[in-house]
Amino acid sequence: MNNCSGPKQEVISGMEDFVSTQLQYLKSVEESWQPQDWLPDLTREDWIESVQAFREPAEGLSDAVLVVLVGDMVTEEALPTYQTLINGFEGITDKSGADPSPWAQWTRGWTAEENRHGDLLNKYLYLTGRVDMRAVEVTIQNLLRNGFDPSTAQDPYKGFVYTSFQERATKISHKNVAKLARSEGDESLQGICSAIASDEARHEKVYTNFMRHIFEQDPNGAIMAFYDLMRAQIVMPSHLMQDGTDPNLFEDFSAIAQQLGVYTAKHYAKIVDHLVSTWNVENLTGLSGESAKAQDYLCLLGTRYAKLADRSERRSSRIEQRKFSWIFNREA
Repeated sequence: MNNCSGPKQEVISGMEDFVSTQLQYLKSVEESWQPQDWLPDLTREDWIESVQAFREPAEGLSDAVLVVLVGDMVTEEALPTYQTLINGFEGITDKSGADPSPWAQWTRGWTAEENRHGDLLNKYLYLTGRVDMRAVEVTIQNLLRNGFDPSTAQDPYKGFVYTSFQERATKISHKNVAKLARSEGDESLQGICSAIASDEARHEKVYTNFMRHIFEQDPNGAIMAFYDLMRAQIVMPSHLMQDGTDPNLFEDFSAIAQQLGVYTAKHYAKIVDHLVSTWNVENLTGLSGESAKAQDYLCLLGTRYAKLADRSERRSSRIEQRKFSWIFNREA
């Protein structure tokens, strides 16, 4: 079911009071960090020395870490696509662009917080001088032009399953890059990625809360949306990235992320299990026949993916080198 009719329309339109309670998870502008808090102050007289001190730890970053960092940054910079997606969910639309409804307040507040992520990572990479920023910028423009299709259509149920999954995946990725940055001696980058991961954790909580509420109101509709999206598999938001030279750029970036343990098939399996547990899917009762079958499928899915991930890991132990325009066509 791809439209917001019948029970779905009633559930979404009846959620505004609940959505209002979730706005507390957005931080005010006054209490939020800003990208400049993490970067050298170029207005100071000693700005040259500040930039040099900032760049020194980044010199120790491996090309592989730079690749996953660029890939994560490109993903964050495609934010306009994600806001457009959410505003397209039926019943969620911010019709005027400044609607006072709780749904609109959430979407704009979420976007405002997310916008800092790409800004900060972009400026960090620019100041380090370690990557080919033009190649990176070409990739960002291509991704925004290409868009992405997460198979949610305009269905808010599927949309909130997707955002719940994706916020957790993004949190995991940034946390793991933070760990790599620390191990390679860049404490600034560690702090940057940790701060972004903390934002993603708050956003994940809200989207999973939205979906938990939907499960309480319409368990059959909720579980079928979860089932449909898992059957289609979660599409990563940057899967259509292009740099004009590597036709397999996303696959190559994903392979590096897998090799470094930043985001792997095992993480995918664990996220499925986490959502099944968070939404208490195993203990839902009174489901229709089709929904009961979906329940069985979902409760076994994480284990199934974990086994597939183990097999794949054993088969692909050999690390392949791949060239990336982002790092001046060096191999990683």
